[in-house]
Amino acid sequence: MDVRGQNVLVFGSGKSGIGACRLLEHQGASVILYDGNAALCAEELKEKIGCDSIEVILGELPEEVIEKLTLAVLSPGVPTDIEPVNRMREKGVKIWGEIELAYTYGKGDVLAITGTNGKTTTTTLLGEIMKAWKESVFVVGNIGNPYTEEVEKMTGESVTVAEISSFQLETIEKFCPKISAILNITPDHLNRHHTMEAYIEAKKAIAKNQGAEEYCVLNYEDEALRSFGEEIQTNVFYFSSRRTLSRGIYLENGNMIYRDGEQVTLCHVEELKLLGVHNYENVMAAAAMALLYKVPVEVVREVILKFTGVEHRIEFVAEKHGVFYYNDSKGTNPDAAIRGIRAMNRPTCLIGGGYDKESEYDEWIQAFDGKVKKFVLIGKTREKIAACARKYGFPEEDILMADTFEEAVAFCTANAQPGDAVLLSPACASWGMFKNYEERGDKFKELVNAL
Repeated sequence: MDVRGQNVLVFGSGKSGIGACRLLEHQGASVILYDGNAALCAEELKEKIGCDSIEVILGELPEEVIEKLTLAVLSPGVPTDIEPVNRMREKGVKIWGEIELAYTYGKGDVLAITGTNGKTTTTTLLGEIMKAWKESVFVVGNIGNPYTEEVEKMTGESVTVAEISSFQLETIEKFCPKISAILNITPDHLNRHHTMEAYIEAKKAIAKNQGAEEYCVLNYEDEALRSFGEEIQTNVFYFSSRRTLSRGIYLENGNMIYRDGEQVTLCHVEELKLLGVHNYENVMAAAAMALLYKVPVEVVREVILKFTGVEHRIEFVAEKHGVFYYNDSKGTNPDAAIRGIRAMNRPTCLIGGGYDKESEYDEWIQAFDGKVKKFVLIGKTREKIAACARKYGFPEEDILMADTFEEAVAFCTANAQPGDAVLLSPACASWGMFKNYEERGDKFKELVNAL
């Protein structure tokens, strides 16, 4: 679709909306930026876009504006079934998302990743692999860098690695990655998709335009994805953390093995800086996508062995005097912190506690599985968490109360022996002590690196 001279509405004034406005304006469209929040400032939005000629409408969307539109580009946060979108659809306005717009004008190949968990880690790792091999690489999408912001820098030789959410997949039309991946599907965003079936269908859409020339990488251990692999028209390549595959990438006795005709052992999981089965699956997915794209094995191996993960997510910080320090400050609720402690493969001094979101901590404590050597607690929740730990028989002498964050790290350092781990995975928000989990994680890294 050629937008030159067409009236195009961009719905949503966040980063994706701003990027879409810039791209459309450069492509010669007559652009209208719309946001339902009447309290926003039109002049500030024009300044962000860097273009005075763009019309900005806030609050109600007038009927006469809808009448003149050819296309509406929705930001990911805009549901596709709300009243203004329905009105546009009824008038025959084409509805795209920012991803479809970027894909239409982008150049080169696209490698795209979706899934409920692990998208950011897998996308970041695949981006690092591609950057080690090619000059023109863009890492975009749900990861925080709008796809539309990078389009005009792309060439036919470019590779775009895109993290794609279910929200973004609702509004694609011709988007067709060279290689796609669906990592896993568990219940999420049901307030937006309404049913699990609709959520699964949104995820599956990443492969809907792929054919005989493309690949879709799927998790064999996810039942919905295993059966999906039997339905689709494109080439399917599975990964598995539990069984040997005749074709695919899998773990066998801790070795990560890629088999596609020939068999290659990429590494042993103990060589990785990432911990936990969920992270091994992320590495397998990224490695499979790179190898299917014909990246040399040596390049893939070198990058996956160096990769320390996404910042603040079970992030390896340093080894000091034989003790391994991990920053999981993004573990701001018990579910996230469970993944943190399950990833540990050695005796662990654990820092927990913080702002009270009225969470329950039973499942977190039960997930310790004998790994937690010292439990150092901070913040408003420390007494509540300590009481929960006692309820499940955690030894009183191994619960330490710290008045400051610095004191918590010092307690761990004093109690950790060579071969142990120290893990910041608080199961609580950072507010009260810190502005956000990033500031908390940065402080942890600063204290560790100063040891």
